Amino acid sequence: MEPRSDLLTGTALDAPQPAERTDAARNRAKVLAAAAELFATRDPRTVTMDDIAKAAGVGRGTLYRRYPDRTAIAVALLDEHERALQEQLMRGQPPLGPGASPADRLAAFYAAMVELLTAHAHLVLGAETGGARFATGAYGFWSAHVHALLVEAGVAQPDSLVDTVLAPVAAEVYLHQRERGLSPGQITEGLAVLAHRLLDQS
Repeated sequence: MEPRSDLLTGTALDAPQPAERTDAARNRAKVLAAAAELFATRDPRTVTMDDIAKAAGVGRGTLYRRYPDRTAIAVALLDEHERALQEQLMRGQPPLGPGASPADRLAAFYAAMVELLTAHAHLVLGAETGGARFATGAYGFWSAHVHALLVEAGVAQPDSLVDTVLAPVAAEVYLHQRERGLSPGQITEGLAVLAHRLLDQS
């Protein structure tokens, strides 16, 4: 069985990782658990590195040696969930995986993103607030996926549309819609209409 690799960088996802010291692993687990709790119970944009260090019971130096900022911690917490979705996009069953029409695949991607946001919007918000959204590896992956669907559908100037197509699944947009009273199902249905209007008629 060939090792899996990242779609964008080619980095092996299953490559052996250096052994982690027991105390380092313990501190990492404490930091991630504390951050997850803070992100879930407060607005992630207000959580500071000092808050996380205090809640985890570790020193600032210990925290900063592993994570340069709050965004890096949120990204680490999201990594497992986002990698699972990436795997489905590359090798899963259609329509989320290969084998369906571009419109159906985009609609399925939107549905999967709504599921991810429903479960982990607070983490996504912590990782992707403002311009930080565009710097994450996950956003790069989603961009590559959407771009490929636009090209396959024959959409003119796909480069100019990628960010627009991804805008509806930004955490801030999703949370705003939920605050307006829309359910995840309603949001998914609306995004499916958008996917088919955009790609079925291209």
